[in-house]
This record gives sequence, structure tokens and C-alpha cells, in this order.
Amino acid sequence: MNRDQKNPSLWVPSLYLGESLPYAAVMLMSVVLYQEMGLSDTQIALYTSWLGLPWVIKPLWSPFIDTLRTKRWWVLAMQLLIGAALGMVALTLPTAMWLKASLALFMLVAFSSATHDISADGFYILGLTNRQQELFVGVRNTFYRIGMVLGQGGLVMLAGVLQEGFCGMAPMGIPVAWSITFAVVGALMLLLFAYHSHMLPVVEKPAAKVDGEKHGVSFHLHEFAKTWVVFFSKPHILTALCFILLFRLPEGLLTKIIPLFLKRSIAEGGLGLTDVNYGLIYGTLGVIGLLGGGLLGGWLVSKYGLRRMLWPLVLCLTLPDVVYVYLSLVQETNLWIVGTCVFVEQVGYGLGFTAYTLYLVSFSHGERSTSVFSLCTAFQYLGGVMLPGMVSGWMSDSLGYNQFFLCIMGFCLVTFVVTALVKLPAEEAEPQE
Repeated sequence: MNRDQKNPSLWVPSLYLGESLPYAAVMLMSVVLYQEMGLSDTQIALYTSWLGLPWVIKPLWSPFIDTLRTKRWWVLAMQLLIGAALGMVALTLPTAMWLKASLALFMLVAFSSATHDISADGFYILGLTNRQQELFVGVRNTFYRIGMVLGQGGLVMLAGVLQEGFCGMAPMGIPVAWSITFAVVGALMLLLFAYHSHMLPVVEKPAAKVDGEKHGVSFHLHEFAKTWVVFFSKPHILTALCFILLFRLPEGLLTKIIPLFLKRSIAEGGLGLTDVNYGLIYGTLGVIGLLGGGLLGGWLVSKYGLRRMLWPLVLCLTLPDVVYVYLSLVQETNLWIVGTCVFVEQVGYGLGFTAYTLYLVSFSHGERSTSVFSLCTAFQYLGGVMLPGMVSGWMSDSLGYNQFFLCIMGFCLVTFVVTALVKLPAEEAEPQE
């Protein structure tokens, strides 16, 4: 294959920045937006969890990305569509139909972002040699996290600054402040579209013009069915599936509620953080802690092996959740203490999630490894993020934050049980020297 000889440093970082920004807008920023617009925890958790559906079912249409057009075309088209849709979100927030319109537009962004993920990952493989892929894997992961920090941290802080007023400007209302914030996100995506229109190399021919018989709908449906057969033919599939679906259950229940708990007023049982403080503590320090925990977890597993490190990392994932029991009990308002607690919990989550990810990778080894891994990520998102997230708001509204966090500590037992039952693949049984 002839590759356009453009320096990957000019497009890999921006490509993965464009992959994380829409996800942050739909799954993270929307939670804070809806809380400030007056929705209950039950409504917020249910609505925003449904928005994660495209990332669960994206394996269903991923084969057709190869059939229609090129990966480059899909990346550019999705960035343009995402930018336009987020701009429309900005226009609808000050209107009476803001809730229905924003949910519909967020779902459009979610489907477009999931499609962008498929295309960007495929483009990364096609546009780089094997050596370059290894060299830039850290770059892509770093800029993906930068996008998360920007979305969950910096842009939420922007909404807060606009509401508080700055540089002599009058404070803005919540709808207007968030309208400007989402307009900024949309503008960033459109800038990435314009930049990538010139900087993304041309690395493939349109797939539809090559071997049409092997790129038709029936061919891909047959291949998809074979992937399911391979997946469910894996050894110890029942315990593996339980592990994939339920390992993240406590974190799945926490994910939607932590931002709401941090933002709700003291009278409502929360900590009453402003957008600026929330963006700094959870959106910035928390993400940095998550990234640091992931890097440390990867080093530990590479040094001692997954079998030896599995239980220590599982404990790192679950036990730090107790910080929210403490915070909800005393309703701590000292930002240093709150920030430290959030940082510790996120470091622990990063450590534990590393072990989980490496298990998924080892489970996927063998026939159709890429497609099997895609199914693994879909199942883990379904059982570990989407479904728990849907009920988490109802639980927190019914129990109150302190009792909710105590229940989460009880659900950690589910993680312990599925970890005890899972069988590690043979190649991961020994430490890596």
C-alpha cells in the first residue's frame, strides 16, 4: 500500500483529540449541564446512560465502514457532522424545547462519534507502519486523555466562569453560559475538520471499488456471525462473560453519580462545588490520577505478570471507593481534602482498569482477535457502564448519597466473586521477565 508521506506527528495527536472531545461532551459535560438545568439524578443518569448506546452497538455497523468510502472520508464526515450537531445543541439550550432537542442532538453526536472511533482506529492502522504504531501509541493515548481533561475540566470551568462573570462582564444565565460552551466544542470540531482536510494523508482506495463480492452486505453479515461463534466458543466462556459484564459494576454505578454528588448543594446532600472547582478537581486532577494509575498498572503487570497482580489491582479498584462514603458522611468542603479523595479514587480505578483491559486483550488472542476484542469492549460497556448507569440515579435519589455509596461498597463483592471465578489465559499465567 502506498502511504502519503506526511509526518504522523502532524495528525495522530489531533486525530485522537477529535476522538475524545465528542465523547466528553455527550457522556460527561451533559451530566453537569442537566444537573444545572434542574433535572433529578434519576433523570440525568437514565438519559445520559442511554446516550452511551452507540458505543455498545458499534460492532454492528463497523464492517460497513470498510465497504462504503474510505476511513479518511468517514473521519472527516463525522467531524463535520459532530461540529454542526454541537453547534445546534448550543442554539437549542436557551429555548423551551431544550431538553428534547439536546437529547436528540446528543444521540446524533454519539452515533457520529462511535462511527468516528471505528474510522480513526482503522485509519491509524492503515496510515502507519507497525513500527510507527508502536511509537505513537503513547501519543494517541495521551491526546485522548487531554481531550477528556479539556472537556470534563476546562470546558466545564468555562461554563462556570461565564456564569460567575469575568473581566468586568455581567454574569450569564445557565442556558446562555452552556450554549456558549457547547458552541466552543462545536467550533473545535469544525477546526479539526478543516485541519484534517489538509493534514490527513491519503492511504487507501475506496473499498467499494475493490473486490465487491468480498465487501458486500451478505459477506459482512456472515463474517459478523462467525465472530460471535468464535467469541462464544472460547474456553470458560460463562465465567469470562460474567467477568467482562460485571467486573466494573461498582464503578458503573458511581460514574454518573460522582459529578452530581460533587455539584449538588449541601442541603441536597452534596458538596456544593462550583463549576470551576468541579472542573479543576474532577475534570483535571481526577483525569490525571486516572492516567497515572493506568501507567503504573501497566508497569506493574509487565514486571510481575497479570496472575500475580490481578488481586492487588482489583483491591486498588474497589477499596478507594470508600472515600465517597467519608465525603458524603461529613460533607467535606475543604477543596484540598475533596481533591485528594477524588485523586486517590481515580488512581485506584486506573490501576484496576489496567488489569481488566489486559484480561480483555489476552481473552481476545487467537482467531479474529480484533473483532473479538470489539465484542469484549461492547459487553464491558453494556454491563459496566450503560446498564448500571441507568439505575444509579434512581438508587441515589431513593437512598440518599451516603447510603448509596455504602451500597456501592457492598457491590464490590460482585467484583470479588467474578474475579475469583475467572480463568486467566495460559499465556498470562506467568510474570513477564
